[in-house]
Amino acid sequence: MRDALPIFSDREIFVARPAKNAVDPHRPYAFHVEAECTADARVVDVATIFLTNRECPFRCLMCDLWMNTTDTCVPDGAIPSQIDFALSRLPSAQHVKLYNNGNFFDVQAIPPVDYRAIVERVNSFKNIIVENHPKLCTDRCLQFRDLLETHLEIAIGLETVHQDVLNRLNKQMTLDDFQRAVDFLLIHDIAVRAFILHKPPFMDEQQGIEWSLRSIEWAFSIGVGCCTVIPTRSGKGLLERLQHHGLFSPPTLASVEQVLEEGLRISGGRVLMDLWDIEHLYNCPDCGPQRTDRMRRMNLSQHILPTVRCDCNS
Repeated sequence: MRDALPIFSDREIFVARPAKNAVDPHRPYAFHVEAECTADARVVDVATIFLTNRECPFRCLMCDLWMNTTDTCVPDGAIPSQIDFALSRLPSAQHVKLYNNGNFFDVQAIPPVDYRAIVERVNSFKNIIVENHPKLCTDRCLQFRDLLETHLEIAIGLETVHQDVLNRLNKQMTLDDFQRAVDFLLIHDIAVRAFILHKPPFMDEQQGIEWSLRSIEWAFSIGVGCCTVIPTRSGKGLLERLQHHGLFSPPTLASVEQVLEEGLRISGGRVLMDLWDIEHLYNCPDCGPQRTDRMRRMNLSQHILPTVRCDCNS
């Protein structure tokens, strides 16, 4: 890792960003049903609803989730309406993810006055998964949990256990903050999953692999039940600048495969590789889709499958 690596302020990250997408505060900006392996090794359908709400107050260097957010709080009642809109158009599912491009327990994003109405719409699911920042894992999580008649799981962005890189991502948390949040949630019977970045800025390919696996292992050691690994993508303003200066490049498809394989060998919990937009990592049109399908099947089975062979050797 190079000396004198840059640290960017909120302002620098903000001004380097492209324009946001136009969104409707009364409609989720996306929704779909996907298959996922559960903690008890079953494959179930999960309804994932991407709620439209106010932008996250934490301006992380690598984040592109702000692109589908509003600048102001959505009106009371808008979030339940968004959930109604999505569920009325989706096939049935056993679990539901309410992802809001930030923090479910940020009162500027999800109005607490809507908690009861939200719960009325999701209580029939076996598991409710929301996302949240470690510093916002407070009694408000318990307030929402106490309204539920089903299980609550909170997904938290760990990103990396490389503390120096974590600082440079402007995540505004430490590993101690993350562990305190996990301890708090587990004590109160709330399951935890972690988001881990594969090859964030300031790492080369081998460092990316090493620190992704270290992050998975550490997360499992403190009680996280599921690690979702996200290959870091460019196109978010400052990442393009870092890429121009040789301080960032997206991971290779081969290293993504290696992290999933080695992560499954850790056997500390579920490891899921995020395959959204994975096509931009293809070097070969023949084996790329087959390798992605292999990882998708590994996500569902949690077993390592035979490697796809190709003359391209990529």
